[in-house]
Amino acid sequence: MAQQSRHWWLQAQRDLETAAENQANSRHEWACFISHQAAERAVKVLHLAYGQEAWGHVVARLLCDLPTPAPAELVARGRVLDNFYVPTRYPHGHPEGAPFEHYGSIQSELALRHARDILNFVDQALAQR
Repeated sequence: MAQQSRHWWLQAQRDLETAAENQANSRHEWACFISHQAAERAVKVLHLAYGQEAWGHVVARLLCDLPTPAPAELVARGRVLDNFYVPTRYPHGHPEGAPFEHYGSIQSELALRHARDILNFVDQALAQR
C-alpha cells in the first residue's frame, strides 16, 4: 500500500475511535458525522489500492465506483451514513433545532456499526490484494 493510502487508512481508523469516544460522551451528532468520515476515508483507501483516485463525499457512490463494486447491503449502509454528512454539523440542516437535538444513542450506534462494517470490508479487500 502506498504511503498516501497508509495515511488515509490510519486516519480512517482513528476517526472510528474518535466517533466511539464522541458517542460515549453523548456527542451523538459528532459520532454520526465522524463515522461517515471514517467510512469515506476507508473507501478512498481502497480506491487508491486499485490505482485510482476517488472524489466526493458520498460513501454509497464511492462503494459503487470500486472496480469490483461492494455488496448491495454495504452500499445501503453507506447511504445511511451519507445522511449524516451535512445535517449533523449545520444548524440549518433540520427545519428546527440545533444538530445535537436531533441525534441520540440510536443514531450514533447505527452510524458506528455501519462504519465498522465498511472498514472491515476495506480491511478484508486490502488483505486480498
